[in-house]
Amino acid sequence: MPDTKLKQARLRRNLKADAVVRMILEMSPRFGVTPTSETSMKTNLSRWENGRQQVSEKYRPIFREIYGRENEQLGLPPDPEEDDEIAELRERIQIASSVDAGMIEAIRQRIDSMRYTDRKLGGPGLHDDLHNLITQIEGLLNYSTDIGQHATLAGALTEASTLAGWFALSRNAVGQAWKHYERGKRAAYESGNTALLAHATAEQAVVLLDIGEPEKAARQLEHARALAAHQVSPLLGAWLAAAHGEGLAAIGNRAAALHAFEQAAELLPSDPVDPQLPFVFLGGTHLDRWRGNALVRIGDTAAIDALTDALDQLPDDFARARVGMLVDLAFAYAATGDHAASQYHARHARQLGRQLNSDRHLRRLSSLTLPS
Repeated sequence: MPDTKLKQARLRRNLKADAVVRMILEMSPRFGVTPTSETSMKTNLSRWENGRQQVSEKYRPIFREIYGRENEQLGLPPDPEEDDEIAELRERIQIASSVDAGMIEAIRQRIDSMRYTDRKLGGPGLHDDLHNLITQIEGLLNYSTDIGQHATLAGALTEASTLAGWFALSRNAVGQAWKHYERGKRAAYESGNTALLAHATAEQAVVLLDIGEPEKAARQLEHARALAAHQVSPLLGAWLAAAHGEGLAAIGNRAAALHAFEQAAELLPSDPVDPQLPFVFLGGTHLDRWRGNALVRIGDTAAIDALTDALDQLPDDFARARVGMLVDLAFAYAATGDHAASQYHARHARQLGRQLNSDRHLRRLSSLTLPS
């Protein structure tokens, strides 16, 4: 009996039957096929190659991928015709089902790499890469049918969206920033992760601060803390308290703002690093610089010493944060009437801000009035 086209395709590739069996078993989950035992698959392959049995419909796309040929070239019967819309849907669901823990980790590493590059060099050049990544995650999330996988993808989308919101905010694109944070909050709801939801809600409040809506920002920050109550790590609890403190300072509530920062200091763990919260930086000088910003907002001259000490200890890779602190110092010195010191810090803030394309900080500087 002459070899079937299916067997001829294997022989042309110089593949042994055992190798093809292993390939079929490894690829089966990606095509939505529950793998059978190796023994059963050897029997099936023998029957298919000898023409004693038709290749099952579910295995045909696997053979097409292994050999890079169409059904007719492999001697396989044509697949039943499907409506184009149905075929596309099946394909998208199949692609989404191939997502595994390794792919999720790779996505998170890409987000973290962009986060690091932004804080050190600025983020304008990263915008397109992050937008493409968000589109990719959304495409997988929309067609994911596994509950656990869906939640994990939603968490990754939240992290990517809040980072995109921060990029947009840095460029002064407040409308875009708001939309990114809205998408992040929706994804956080889908993920079922309270920490991600509270963080996205609090970050969005910064947009409200930037457009001159401090009362709304303070209320949203209070809501973020309420969402997280007793359900998040001490590190995130401290971060949310500090964020609330900034909002309270913006509305001039000095006592409540300082109390919020005291709560943040009490909550802050001795080791303020959490792999589950790579977007939270509060150790070292970070809480001090945040409190310094709040002191500037409420017109407290203690801001100068607090920010100067924090600036001296700020790690070099937090260049964007350095710009913000220089701006704060320029305003703090202006409030005391020190023209030279205010001008000095404003000049350095502009220089570094232009290098990093920190439009947000440069816009704030444009409203600085130097004392006479």
